[in-house]
Amino acid sequence: MICYLIGAGEAPGCPPRPAAGDLVIAADAGLTLAHTLGLTPALTVGDFDSLGHLPTGGDVLRLPVEKDDTDMEAALKIGRERGYHTFYLFGGTGGRPDHTYANYQLLADCAARREQAILFGAEFCATAIADGARLTFPPEARGTLSVFSALGTAEGVSERGVYYPLSGATLTGTFPLGVSNHFLPGESAEISVGRGTLLVFFEGNILPRFS
Repeated sequence: MICYLIGAGEAPGCPPRPAAGDLVIAADAGLTLAHTLGLTPALTVGDFDSLGHLPTGGDVLRLPVEKDDTDMEAALKIGRERGYHTFYLFGGTGGRPDHTYANYQLLADCAARREQAILFGAEFCATAIADGARLTFPPEARGTLSVFSALGTAEGVSERGVYYPLSGATLTGTFPLGVSNHFLPGESAEISVGRGTLLVFFEGNILPRFS
């Protein structure tokens, strides 16, 4: 089961397709994007400073303006409380870069909890893995692929089935060694990290398998 989180950022290049058993939560003005995408959220949560009014109809949870969590993080925590461990984030990029960065931090937090989270942007997707985890992309994957150390140093980083392979490399937060790699047509690609957390950016709508 997947928890779909809809923010107020730019529309995704790959539209969400929730199935039975999935949960859709809109975060503040993400309600507008949800309606644009043809979705009816089961819950709308936020302080509603960006939406500009308190929505009516359906389940609404109003949060205080002065709080530690972003509206997207509050929505994710609700999904977690309801038993979901896979999160698809839409409308989480574009607009304010500080909120986009905060959403990358959410990916890293999910990776540390052994949850699966993918952020869908207009032209790319992002996810994170941590401490012995790996991603496997099928041979159909195309386009660019970039990896970055999310928290301090990432050790034992390997990339296989890509144009610029790595084996047991160390990535730091101050040198973008893993930027702008490429999938190889017809080959499966594998990204893994021994210790630390990796942010992984990839083009297209071919999603990886987590392990």
